[in-house]
Amino acid sequence: MSHPRPDAGPPAPPSLELLQGWHCSHLYYRFDRGVMAALSPDKVKAGREEIISILNPEGPGATARLQTSVVSGNKADFGLMVMDANPLKIEGINQQLLASTLGPALIPTYSFISVTEISEYVPTIEQYTQRLIEEGEVAGSPAFAAKLKAYSDRLPIMNRQRLTPDFPAWPAMCFYPMNKKRKVGENWFLLPYAERNKMMAEHAKSGMTFAGKVSQLITVGLGYEDWEWGVTLWARNPEFLKDIVYRMRFDEASARYAEFGPFYTSYIMSPAEMLDHCRIK
Repeated sequence: MSHPRPDAGPPAPPSLELLQGWHCSHLYYRFDRGVMAALSPDKVKAGREEIISILNPEGPGATARLQTSVVSGNKADFGLMVMDANPLKIEGINQQLLASTLGPALIPTYSFISVTEISEYVPTIEQYTQRLIEEGEVAGSPAFAAKLKAYSDRLPIMNRQRLTPDFPAWPAMCFYPMNKKRKVGENWFLLPYAERNKMMAEHAKSGMTFAGKVSQLITVGLGYEDWEWGVTLWARNPEFLKDIVYRMRFDEASARYAEFGPFYTSYIMSPAEMLDHCRIK
């Protein structure tokens, strides 16, 4: 979680857009089959085309990012992940669906709103330099210089992906909210920064072992939601979702201090494919 600097200057003018990054909503819906059964075939067909148009990520007036998926199990029929600089543009997708021809047959089952940010645990160049030294690298050595340059080149790309991410074209997806504990003897927010930073570095190393298999995005619900963070995972194969969550729960940051909400596992599809899968034809 990043924090405002006390010397940041005068406040920015009022705006719904963040100073950096995007708003994000995870939205989940179920079709009311009783309502659907009462609709005429023509109305279902028209409503289907309307939903495809609303959820077209390349359509006119589309949000910056929009991804549709079919949810596994009975928590929902389908889910959306929507991102944009303007939160009302995101909420407009939700309202367009509810006001559409098939809107009376749509039951919202869950939502999570959040924002992107660069975490306070992402090392600056100076902090990464110090970490290399602590890990035994000799300052000024060729190996030291190579690692520092690689990180310096990579950091702007990683930060852009944290703030305005591209969605990977991978088939499996999982979303869940989480908190850090505030219990006696297990209060994350009373720990010194150095201790928290050390645990999060360990946590990050565990995640890096899944590079090329799982892509992760952490968004912040603090001040917006009942949960503090939202975790979105995309995987090349659903098995990797299980593997990464299992592996990372052994890290101290999770094993001692994490609390998890409901998990929504889904599979990426186009809006038309989603409607086909849900038998809306």
